[in-house]
Amino acid sequence: MIRDVQPRIECGRYPVKRVAGDRLRVSAEIFRDGHDLIAGVLKLRPADAQQWQEIPLTSVNPGLDRWEAEVELARNTTYRYTLEAWPDAYGSWRADTLKKLEAGQDLGLEALEGRALLETIAARAKDADAAALRTVLERLTSGDDALAVLLADDTLALARRCPDRSEATVYAPELEVVVDRERARFAAWYEMFPRSQGTDPTRSATFAECAARLPEIAHMGFDVVYLVPIHPIGRIHRKGSNNSLNPGPDDPGSPYAIGADEGGHDAVHPALGTLDDFRAFVARAGELGMEVALDFAIQCAPDHPWVREHPEWFSFRPDGSIRYAENPPKKYQDIVNLDMTGPHRAAIWDALREVIEFWIAQGVKTFRVDNPHTKPVAFWEWLIGTIRARHPEVVFLAEAFTRPPMLKTLARVGFTQSYTYFTWRNSKQELTEYLTELTQTECREYLRPNFFANTPDILPPILQHGGPGAFRIRAVLAATLSSVYGIYNGFELCEGRAVPGTEEYQDSEKYQYKVWDWDRPGHIKDYLTRLNRVRRANPALHDWWHLRFLPGYHDGVLCHLKTTAQGDQPLVIAVSLDPHQTIDCEIELPLDALRVDPGYYTMQELMTGTRHQWSGPRQWVHLTPEQPAWILRPGTGEGPDGG
Repeated sequence: MIRDVQPRIECGRYPVKRVAGDRLRVSAEIFRDGHDLIAGVLKLRPADAQQWQEIPLTSVNPGLDRWEAEVELARNTTYRYTLEAWPDAYGSWRADTLKKLEAGQDLGLEALEGRALLETIAARAKDADAAALRTVLERLTSGDDALAVLLADDTLALARRCPDRSEATVYAPELEVVVDRERARFAAWYEMFPRSQGTDPTRSATFAECAARLPEIAHMGFDVVYLVPIHPIGRIHRKGSNNSLNPGPDDPGSPYAIGADEGGHDAVHPALGTLDDFRAFVARAGELGMEVALDFAIQCAPDHPWVREHPEWFSFRPDGSIRYAENPPKKYQDIVNLDMTGPHRAAIWDALREVIEFWIAQGVKTFRVDNPHTKPVAFWEWLIGTIRARHPEVVFLAEAFTRPPMLKTLARVGFTQSYTYFTWRNSKQELTEYLTELTQTECREYLRPNFFANTPDILPPILQHGGPGAFRIRAVLAATLSSVYGIYNGFELCEGRAVPGTEEYQDSEKYQYKVWDWDRPGHIKDYLTRLNRVRRANPALHDWWHLRFLPGYHDGVLCHLKTTAQGDQPLVIAVSLDPHQTIDCEIELPLDALRVDPGYYTMQELMTGTRHQWSGPRQWVHLTPEQPAWILRPGTGEGPDGG
């Protein structure tokens, strides 16, 4: 019997997720009737290969029949894995014989049985194993102590390499693990509106002007530059400033109203430049160690070429008008949706796949997907699976601010990363409970959280009212609780002006050109730069699994421990949750995990480079709106990143 295989999502219906270079540990309950011993292997192969790699299973809890094995996942691909177990005939004979030997019983017949068993094993062995077994059998007639030879550890190991697997049980169905590249798990995202990266408020910026900003973004330590839709914008029912229904003649409209006479999802807005200009932008980002993510929004303006060429792909109302998007009471007159489940869905799905393939050909390996929860789950499972089979390096981020079951289902069916509810988790209890769910339950096997501190649609209340201290606090929480986080441009400027009573930005660049003063007073660019430098220099922050909350004796302070998978290179992070007040708080350090002498040790605060000589587990931290977090590491390294 092979039961309770872990990791496994819904009996193998969905894959688990890992990153190339990770080690996959698989465990299960494995047992059989009677007292005979059993043996088995973990079997692993790339999904596009036939040959299995086999790793012997080890008994880790005999009393509970728990077995496990571990294997390295070397490639960025999808692997299949399963377990196979069988009766260990020679091991069982040896175990029983040793018991009889200890009891002083005559073992003449046991020696004959052992020899016969070994001869059977030798008959099915091949190559070097067959030769080695013949040598052992020759020793049985050469005057050596036959029983000692049969009971030897080397003989047992040799016999177990050639088992009789005719009665083996193979676990079914085969399970899958999707292995992504490293940046799927560790990255800092910077979101921008390309048209707002220039210096002229009367026109769109160009890709060349966007490229001019890349060195500063790279210097701040961001890995992914994420662009909202870069396509032509529809003119029918175009929105004006602040979502007005009465646009002026020069209003640019929302970039999410995709498509016009100039083209659709596979075109770039002429005001931004040409496709060659976009490729140059992607290349420049690559030179600076970054990559470009594109927004994939499955929606069209009423004048999108598809509406003209394929009207059957859309829904029309009884009066003959095309049905525009609504989320009552909100109306999006400038957007119409494709009929993703209608009779023409196969053609629509193929067209959308071709869009992704087109941008991959332009050098894009990461896609942020807008509102995936409003499209069929079956479509995402098909699309992501199809793309991954051809391009396993591609990353999909789900912007699914929706109900928990749908958010988790989208992660199960293939999305590499997921937006989460972090944006609205502020208190110590909320953060502790939510991170415990993400790191200690089954969802950690398939849901990879990307903690965005703000988005163009969400300016949370804490950022509206908390000033620069709130922006620092949310950045540290996002960057240390998850290994993937992001900000929307303006965050570094502490932009907190909202439409009263909403989470919408005042004068949102979703509906107008905007020029930013990237050096305006009050910015926190230096703080973000130090924070990202610390993240890169400390492997404990490159994953989100290995998190442990620590006692912090103040309701306004969150304290946590991060380590690597091996439990080393630990960090202790204490973060104030109050953007206005100074807090002096006692915390309790896990000296065992820090591996320091409790009588006298040094901790370095990595954001400032300050070193503390301490004794004992309880220590005080001094947190201010200007320095709301201490990131502590054992040792005396130099520099703000720990040296």
